[in-house]
Amino acid sequence: MVQNPFYYKTRTLYCENMPVRTLVKKYGTPLYIYSRQAFLQRYAEVAGGLKEFNPLICFSVKSNANIAILKMLGRAGAGADIVSGGELFRCLKAGIPPSRIVYAGVGKTTAEIRFALKSGIRLFNVESLPELHAINAVARGMGTIARIGFRLNPDVDAKTHALTTTGKKENKFGLPIAHALDYYREAGRLAHVRAVGIDMHLGSPIFSLQPYTTALRKLLAVLDTLATHNITLEELDIGGGLGITYANEKTFTVAAFARAIRPFVRRSGLRLIVEPGRYICGNSGILATSVTYVKKTPVKNFIITDSGMNDLIRPPLYGSYHRIEPVQKRGQRTMTADIVGPICESSDFMGKDRKIEEPGAGDCLAVMSAGAYGFSMSSNYNSRPRACEVLVSVNNASVIRRRETYDDLVRAEVR
Repeated sequence: MVQNPFYYKTRTLYCENMPVRTLVKKYGTPLYIYSRQAFLQRYAEVAGGLKEFNPLICFSVKSNANIAILKMLGRAGAGADIVSGGELFRCLKAGIPPSRIVYAGVGKTTAEIRFALKSGIRLFNVESLPELHAINAVARGMGTIARIGFRLNPDVDAKTHALTTTGKKENKFGLPIAHALDYYREAGRLAHVRAVGIDMHLGSPIFSLQPYTTALRKLLAVLDTLATHNITLEELDIGGGLGITYANEKTFTVAAFARAIRPFVRRSGLRLIVEPGRYICGNSGILATSVTYVKKTPVKNFIITDSGMNDLIRPPLYGSYHRIEPVQKRGQRTMTADIVGPICESSDFMGKDRKIEEPGAGDCLAVMSAGAYGFSMSSNYNSRPRACEVLVSVNNASVIRRRETYDDLVRAEVR
C-alpha cells in the first residue's frame, strides 16, 4: 500500500518530512511540490503488481515531463511513452535508454520520425496508413528498418471524460480494429518497416476493469486472425489510463488489474507493455498557491489566488475536481467560495462552491493531486511566468525547475 506523502501534523501540511509552509517561504508561490518517495512507491507498485508478465513499463511523459522526474523513474527501470520529438529529446536528456521508448500520437512529422529512428527507439505505434508509409519512406532514406506496432481503435467506451476518451470509433486515435489484417498485410509489403506489436489506449482516467477486458478480448481476436495468416508479433501494448482518487472515486488496485488482464496476456504469448502516467504521478504532487484577496459579494464569495488556469488548466478544461486544503489549519470558521486565479477569463477557477476554512490574504492553499497534467499543461497565458517545481526527498528539497522571470517570457521573441 502506497503511503500518502502529504499529511497533516499539528495542523500543518507536510510533504514527506518537510512542512509545506517552509517550502513556500523559501521558494514562493505558485509552487509545484513533488514527493520522490511517492513517485518511486507508485512505480514499484506497478512493477511489482505486474511482475509475472515481465512487462516494459513506459511512463507516460505527457503526464509530467520534468527531466528530473524522468531521470528518477528511468533509473528505477521505467521506459517512456512519448508523443512528440520534444518528449523524445527530454527522455534522451534524462538518460532513458531508447530501447525502452515507444512513440505514439497521431501526428508524427517526418522530422520527428527521423529523429526517433536516429535515436534507436524501440517502437512506433502507428495510427494511420499515411503515417505507416511516412515511416517506411524515412526509414528507406536512412537505410534502416523501423519497428512498428499498430494502434487499433477497439471502439470501447472507457466511461471517462469525453475529452480524454481515446478508444471509441469517433475518436481520432488508432485505426479501426475491423480492418486490422489489412494494416499488417500492408506493412508486410513494405521493405523498411517490421510489424512487431499491437497496441491500444482507451483513455484516462479509467475506474473500471471492464473496458480493458472488453478491448483485450477484441485484440486477441485480431491476434487469432493474424496467426491464421502466419503473421506473428512480439509485443502487446495495452496503454495506461489507470485512475486515481481525486475526491472519493472508487479505484481498482494494480493487483486487480493484473488479475483482469492475466488470461489475455498469457494467451497472447506476447511481451506486455503498459503506459501508466497519472497513476504514478497524480497523487505524488500538489500545487501550493497564496491567497491574494478574499472578495465577498451578495451573490458569491471568491478566494482569489496567485495560481490561475495557466498553472492548472484541468478544472476549467475538463471540469476536474481537485481537493483544496489550507497549508496551515487554524481552526477558523468556514466559508463557501469559488477558489479562482488572476486570469482574465470567467473559466479561471480551481474549485467552485467549496466549503473551506476562511483564509486571509497571504495564507496558503494546497491544490491536491496535481502531480499529473499540472505543470505539463501549463502556459504563459496573460504573460504570466510559469511556476517553480521542487522535488522533496525526506528532509530535503531541490529545485527541478526554476521559476520563470519576465525575461523568460520574451527570450525567444525577435525584437
